[in-house]
Amino acid sequence: MSASSVGDLVTVAGGGPELDGIVFDVPSREKVVVALVDPARGPGFRTVHPRVLTERAEAGPDDAALDRLIRRTPVPSGRRTGSDSGPGGGRSAGHSRGAAHRATGK
Repeated sequence: MSASSVGDLVTVAGGGPELDGIVFDVPSREKVVVALVDPARGPGFRTVHPRVLTERAEAGPDDAALDRLIRRTPVPSGRRTGSDSGPGGGRSAGHSRGAAHRATGK
């Protein structure tokens, strides 16, 4: 598969049985995070190389469970959300530290 994007229906064919999945995140050209149902573990995520993915056209029987898993999982930290919810999110650029201790004069 040449280029994956979030939400693509894929089949993972690496090192075992072929499993249907949905692309959850693409952190780099060498990694794709796929939501899939592992027969031994149930629904979860697996990071794979894009070469082991093939596109699929129609929805599979496990896609409803995978959609629920994706909806309840937080957005990956590397993805920009547009809010100041990261570390130090409530501070402006000129105020990088908290206030210093103020002596009482005793």
